[in-house]
Amino acid sequence: MKKKLVALAIAGAFAAPVVASAQGTNVTIFGRVQAEYSGVDNGNVPYQSGISDNARASRWGLQITEDLGRGLKANARMEMGLNTGSGSASTPREQWVGLSHNNWGDVKFGRVQSPFKDFAGGMTIDPFAYTTLQANGAGGTMTGSANGLGSGANGFVNSAIRFDSANVEGFSFAGLLMPGDSNNFDPTQNGNLTQAWQGAGGGNTGGKNGEFDGQAAAKYVGNYMGHDYSVFGGYSRDNANEAQKLALGVRTEETWRAGGTWKYENLSVVGQYERINNAIGAATCTSASALAANPLVSSSGQCNSAMNAGGDGSIWHVGTNYQWGNTLLVAQGGAMTAEAIGAVAGRDAKSFTVGAIHSLSKRTSLFGGYQRVTQGLSGAGGTTTDGEATLTPGSYGSGNRNTWTIGMRHNF
Repeated sequence: MKKKLVALAIAGAFAAPVVASAQGTNVTIFGRVQAEYSGVDNGNVPYQSGISDNARASRWGLQITEDLGRGLKANARMEMGLNTGSGSASTPREQWVGLSHNNWGDVKFGRVQSPFKDFAGGMTIDPFAYTTLQANGAGGTMTGSANGLGSGANGFVNSAIRFDSANVEGFSFAGLLMPGDSNNFDPTQNGNLTQAWQGAGGGNTGGKNGEFDGQAAAKYVGNYMGHDYSVFGGYSRDNANEAQKLALGVRTEETWRAGGTWKYENLSVVGQYERINNAIGAATCTSASALAANPLVSSSGQCNSAMNAGGDGSIWHVGTNYQWGNTLLVAQGGAMTAEAIGAVAGRDAKSFTVGAIHSLSKRTSLFGGYQRVTQGLSGAGGTTTDGEATLTPGSYGSGNRNTWTIGMRHNF
């Protein structure tokens, strides 16, 4: 009994300062822990497998809210990501402060997610988001990035202002503005020599002496005779920095997105289309979009959704899901086309993914599946192949890609 009292006293002594500092404020600890056993057969690269969390689903953080009265709230969020397979725990995620009101929505200042990631399509319509089988990046059917102006698992935007409107009769809007003249918007790409066109220290987005970047998206959510549906669209603008303007002769990357969802009883269908012009940032290759930030091996990643630097292209994604008891059955796929530019060959990637997600509880789930990606070269700088030949841009990996995974996830 005495030992229990001593233990409680010690715990109380440590907890007291935390409670005192949070007085008048609601502080919630949240997070996710995930691990996958995955295998990757990447064209000419030998087969590799291992246990990791390359998609960086694992994270922990603090959600902070204070009621200011009259419907106004002050909010803040601090979040860090980790990789359960490598021991890495240094990935910055959302870190912002802001205000919200039920009548007009909320505004955030700091490091935020992009509307293309969590508002209009993107990760919101992919059941395998934050897994090795996710559609963006290595999956090849959505833009994948580490700089935020895409829909990647590590997609966060630094130095940004984001506004999300309240829902009015089914309509809502989200907008993001990243003012220029910040030195580096992608902490994992500090003048990577494999992407020299970025410019030393320039990062992927805006960058040193860059102009403003931004996104705008809107959606409508409705129901008709038991059919739930939504339509969404958006526009993304990513300005080049000085080094990119000189190297590529382009000024602005533009991405247009349109798509929708439909659900009736246990069956749902999703889809979206993206058109990219003058790719310089979100639509080009980053270590996160290749699932290679902490890879199974250094050569296991591919940027199957990446456009050629300075070039144009398009990406489409479709999927169908069926809820069978506690199990969600998933089948999805699509394709990307990166048009040739100069001496750089055009590339095509097509993929399909099948798998299942089984809920053990509201917080714990098991998942698994298989993904097949085929690639080919065409146009200037290369000849059409069956996808087995090594692709010219080394950062895009080699040929066809077969991936399987089984994993477990717990949210808290």
